[in-house]
Amino acid sequence: MNYPDFHMHSCFSTDSSESLQHIAERAFALGMSCICITDHHDPDFPGAEFQLDMDTRNSAVLGLREDWAGRLDIRLGVELGLQPHLAGTGKIEELLAAHPFDYIIGSVHMVDGIDPYVREDLPLDDDEMFRRYFEQMLVSVRGIRGFQSVGHLNYIVRCGDPEAGLYSYARYSDLIDEILRVMVSRDLALEVNTAGYRKGLGAPNPDADVVRRFRELGGEKVILGSDAHVAADIGADFERAVALIRDAGFRYLTVFRERLPEYIPL
Repeated sequence: MNYPDFHMHSCFSTDSSESLQHIAERAFALGMSCICITDHHDPDFPGAEFQLDMDTRNSAVLGLREDWAGRLDIRLGVELGLQPHLAGTGKIEELLAAHPFDYIIGSVHMVDGIDPYVREDLPLDDDEMFRRYFEQMLVSVRGIRGFQSVGHLNYIVRCGDPEAGLYSYARYSDLIDEILRVMVSRDLALEVNTAGYRKGLGAPNPDADVVRRFRELGGEKVILGSDAHVAADIGADFERAVALIRDAGFRYLTVFRERLPEYIPL
């Protein structure tokens, strides 16, 4: 089965140059019936990067939806950058209420307001960076409303030293478990993001231990995303990820239309 891909980026994201038309053509060629385009919008990102022109971009995606009607179900999404200082301000909630999104990913991309992708800018060792990341994710997930899933929960592993191999769920389970409990209490979905395979991690983000623990704690909703920034990566490694999701005890995937869940049997 060609499962829906609910995390992908187009030329409207700062870090992609892929056309919307090419995305639709690739998904259709793969036999997908449904996709969601989730371009980046990170409020207060340093240097004003990853700021989305919402009106222009949303109009383009909705036009694409109309062009492909009857062939491919294209949904309007966004990957929203979460930061602790935004919690409780109402800024995010007001922004989201102004646009007709089907699906919103809540993702953390920064540590203390710094992009950890450029490690020399962040004066922390891997252990400090990982722990600080999860602490800030916990504050953000507790305090910000309006999104339907938590994206690539252990994204920060991509920014660590692969030779050190410091990360494990067990090492940070005190914080990760609390994040998962908040997600369960708010009925949020856990994204299984297959970019981890392409980044050489040998696992999606998050890894199998976290997916399994989410289920143990009562999590019901998992959603699949490739995090593709080029059309060639759409749907990448989905069969591997689906096997992992099944092994964790889930029997269906979740997708969203008008921010309401729909379910696809595995």
